[in-house]
Amino acid sequence: MDDTLHSGPDSIYDILGVGFGPSNLALAIAVEEHNARVPAAERLRAGFLERQPHFGWHRGMLIDDATMQVPFLKDLVTMRDPSSDFSFLCYLQERGRLVDFLNQKTLFPLRVEFHDYFEWAAARVKHLVAYSAEVLAVEPVMTEDGEIRWFDVISRDPADPARTILRRARNISVATGLEPHLPPDTVLSDRVWHTSQLVPRVAELVAAGVPVRRAVVLGAGQSAAEAVDYLHRTLTETEVCAVHAKYGYTPADDSPFANRIFDPEAVDLYFNAPPGVKQSFFDYHRSTNYSVVDMDLIQSLYSTTYREKVQGRQRLRILNVSRIRDVRALDDRLDVTVEFLPTGERKVLAVDVLVHATGYRSSDIGVILGDAAKLCLRDEEDAVRVGRDHRVELTPEVTAGIYLQGGTEHTHGITSTLLSTTAIRAGEIRDSLLAARASTLADIPA
Repeated sequence: MDDTLHSGPDSIYDILGVGFGPSNLALAIAVEEHNARVPAAERLRAGFLERQPHFGWHRGMLIDDATMQVPFLKDLVTMRDPSSDFSFLCYLQERGRLVDFLNQKTLFPLRVEFHDYFEWAAARVKHLVAYSAEVLAVEPVMTEDGEIRWFDVISRDPADPARTILRRARNISVATGLEPHLPPDTVLSDRVWHTSQLVPRVAELVAAGVPVRRAVVLGAGQSAAEAVDYLHRTLTETEVCAVHAKYGYTPADDSPFANRIFDPEAVDLYFNAPPGVKQSFFDYHRSTNYSVVDMDLIQSLYSTTYREKVQGRQRLRILNVSRIRDVRALDDRLDVTVEFLPTGERKVLAVDVLVHATGYRSSDIGVILGDAAKLCLRDEEDAVRVGRDHRVELTPEVTAGIYLQGGTEHTHGITSTLLSTTAIRAGEIRDSLLAARASTLADIPA
């Protein structure tokens, strides 16, 4: 019995998105807005596949008072089209909070509010999305003359996970986001977490009344500092230890001139720069995004440690210039060995929870694309070659397209995995799709 459902030959997609986070959501909106302006014959047929049962973006770090680190104007559409009714301001107007938000005099919404904005936008294009549709394979389709004109994307059937659905597309947009990065040999468990699990894990402990005597957070970036602060505020009887190799948290450089690295024009400069200059750009401006913390949060954590010293009861401990050297799981706790790097002195902490705030990394496109990944051309560093329009450079027989949203820091710079240029990138991909289709139609004999 054939357990694969096939989309019909008349339903070939112009673009099929793998993953439905903010990047492909922005693309869905760009396509939807284009389709609303043109006759039926000029519309793009688009679809998106998401393995989660509903839209979700970093849900595990939706701390109640955490704010966005990008201004609300860098939403899904405004940088591309300020008149779009998919903007954050239109969302606020519909929710009845526009005046209230403006009275705050801030550019940076709560993270939970921006997530609600994403959900609001995703609901408006839900007809383009299949949820609970994990992509299992991407297979090149070769014609009789040897041309690879389409990709067959095989995903689980949301109605029956034992079956699969095959959809054929002229182009695919890979936007599967980032995956948690962990130290070698680390195994997640009830006691060992990544920050991507933080909020629900803490909620489970609180609901179950499980005592936590000591929690350790490994890392020195924004997520690490937020996790330390959240654990300290939420688990009011718990000693929270921050472990990192730095002497102190490094402030994020969000000064106006440095922030120009996130401008759309900076992507052009980066893309066209020689390799050595690209590396310099990246090194000079790491402090805008990597292993850095908002100054307000640094000040707050320092004030907390000082206040506790005055009161004579320290629950927040900063174990700086230190590394975790060993973690042993026992029946009732973890024994975590921490080394103080200047002297080599080691001590063993009895720990109930260890949180790895060790960041994220781009998903391996080889895992996502399978055999189709062999069609991608690579540079001297074995990185995938990507055009300015975010289209992967493929072997000569391939006329189908693969677009990458994320994982292109080597070609498009530091904003590749950030929200700053998401709206612009969506428009560039849509325009690339339209240009490619126009070129194809022009080649067809009259």
